[in-house]
Amino acid sequence: MPELHVGERHWSVAPGSNLLDALNQAGVAVPYSCRAGSCHTCLVRCRGEVEDKQPEALSPTQRQDDWRLACQCQVLGDVHVETFDPQRDGLPAHVVGADWLNPTVLRLRLQPERGLRYRAGQHLVLWAGQVARPYSLASLPQEEAFLEFHLDCRQPGEFSDLARQLQVGDPLRLGELRGGALHYDPDWHTRPLWLLASGTGLGPLWGVLREALRQDHQGAIRLIHLAHDVNGHYLAEALAQLAAQHPNLTVELWTAAEATQALAQLRLVSRQTLALLCGHPGNVEAFSKRLFLAGLPRNQLLADVFLPRG
Repeated sequence: MPELHVGERHWSVAPGSNLLDALNQAGVAVPYSCRAGSCHTCLVRCRGEVEDKQPEALSPTQRQDDWRLACQCQVLGDVHVETFDPQRDGLPAHVVGADWLNPTVLRLRLQPERGLRYRAGQHLVLWAGQVARPYSLASLPQEEAFLEFHLDCRQPGEFSDLARQLQVGDPLRLGELRGGALHYDPDWHTRPLWLLASGTGLGPLWGVLREALRQDHQGAIRLIHLAHDVNGHYLAEALAQLAAQHPNLTVELWTAAEATQALAQLRLVSRQTLALLCGHPGNVEAFSKRLFLAGLPRNQLLADVFLPRG
């Protein structure tokens, strides 16, 4: 039977066991979110016999340093595991802003101890003590000194419950920075750009939109935000101000009651259109299906889904 070694502890597990499950079932608290190799919350260092189902999810440098995603590893033989320690491995940061954009969306702004190079649309794992969650960056690289995140706090959760209590000056740790599917490419300069978001999926697209405008995007930009009701359009005023300043930007605010009819009326104005989608899996799937039916080539659609924990 293979043995897992964590510090001074060691115990036997069945061959083929999922590494994340084996660790958590034995009381070694490894946080996780998506279990799909996307969020990088379950990052661990491990040496030994494991089968990695998604080796491409980490960079060659990370893999050379023995980092693995526990949710994607099957135990084949003896394995020595070192869990991610936010105090040792994380980047220190502190809260510089925590305010509510509406009754359920918290805008959290963090100042890292040192500069962090990223691009609009990327994800970052946030650590509050031993509780971790990945969130998409809503800030604009090179323009804003802070890191901004839009947290959906409608439902109770370990991290969101802690986040509700955060105050300016409180410390946090930053974990793994991840690419994500969403970004702005300067080569898109003249092409129509559609940004479709549901809920706080608007956060990363808020960053991508402002990056496109910062780079003087010349093509038409259409932003659609789907919310449960009108109160869910938490950036409505800011988006209206941007649209007033940029004639090539149009903003549409949909509610759930309007979504089916509005989707049915979507029409492409150009086969050169690029579409970036973000939000709940069901909404992203509905957006995608309609765009494909409208004739959008699949390689011109980029999507990130906000997977529920589980």
